[in-house]
Amino acid sequence: MPRPQVMGIVNVTPDSFSDGGRLDSVEAAVAHGLRLVGQGADILDVGGESTRPGAEPVAEDQEIARTVPVVAGLRARWAGPISIDTMKPAVARAAVAAGATMWNDVTGLTFSADAPGVAAALGCDIVLMHIRGEPRTMQADPRYGDVVAEVADWLAARAAAAMAAGVARERIWLDPGLGFGKTARHNLALTARLDRIAALGFPVLYGASRKRTIQSIDPTATEPSDRLGGSLALALEAARKGAAIIRVHDVRETAQALAVQAAVGDV
Repeated sequence: MPRPQVMGIVNVTPDSFSDGGRLDSVEAAVAHGLRLVGQGADILDVGGESTRPGAEPVAEDQEIARTVPVVAGLRARWAGPISIDTMKPAVARAAVAAGATMWNDVTGLTFSADAPGVAAALGCDIVLMHIRGEPRTMQADPRYGDVVAEVADWLAARAAAAMAAGVARERIWLDPGLGFGKTARHNLALTARLDRIAALGFPVLYGASRKRTIQSIDPTATEPSDRLGGSLALALEAARKGAAIIRVHDVRETAQALAVQAAVGDV
């Protein structure tokens, strides 16, 4: 079984649910990103706007000011893939100009009407994530008839819209969006049936690192830092079900777990 790539999270936000405010300077963020590379990250994902439940929007110019210097700083010292985690086309454009090679969009290119066209013009890889609602309201009683089928259908439609706008098929990645308008039960169902998303024919990004679903199983895991064991369990299951990228905070531990899983599979 091939090992998924590990995407290391570089949050430059004051209010991210897990590590907001920890990287309070460009130098600290760049150093953290390079440290994650040393721990085994294949891709770095730079984000300047929190998308935790209840998060307030960030102005476009502020988000650019937070992220673009970090992208540029990383690019000056590392040749690997850098992702910009944003829903705003202008932020993606600025980040790609600074050296980003992937646009990770939590809205699946639905934030603005020009998003698909901008994605096509940028020519970078595009992650289309499923979300129901928007960060401020997405966890207000989300309901589905069949969460796996509905998420898969939505992602297929967004991939079709991206390609219709000119995004190359080989540039598209899909993300079921665990925690974005979904209950813990929905998140577990999407994990268990991640192969249904992979069957759409696009590589899948999976992100469950430190999320509250783990606390729903272990009520003692009240802090995000208490959820490493659960994060690793979910990452390994996602890998088994076909994930191509695992997005995580704990890079060293995840890379090690995936390497051991792959080694066992090769015996």
